[in-house]
Amino acid sequence: MSRSDPGEAVTFDAWIAAEFGGRGPFTLLVVVVAIGGLSITPIRSSWFHVIGTDLEWADVARLLDGGGPEWDAAVFAPRADAAGGPLGEAAARIAVKDLGEEILADRTVLNREHFFDRKGRRMKVEEVPAQ
Repeated sequence: MSRSDPGEAVTFDAWIAAEFGGRGPFTLLVVVVAIGGLSITPIRSSWFHVIGTDLEWADVARLLDGGGPEWDAAVFAPRADAAGGPLGEAAARIAVKDLGEEILADRTVLNREHFFDRKGRRMKVEEVPAQ
């Protein structure tokens, strides 16, 4: 795994501010993962609505810490309804469930979304050749 790509917001705080600035209110799907050796395992998921720019990594990490087992990183996936606003509750539940299933089937899905470590730094999954 690498920490960042050139041209991308390197920290969660910079990314979320740019994301909101570019789209306005939206729903943010969250899948928290454990990393062990060469494995990445989804351990829980949730979602919330982003309605302003005052969201900071320290607050998000505190919420994730209070949610259950230890975690190493989290993937964030912004989603909007047909009108461009936050998803309704039923749609958000379906979307986060689908995202978790996609990650289980293919860990590179993490690269299509926004993957951050415990310190709020952007990460990417790198494929490891079969031995």
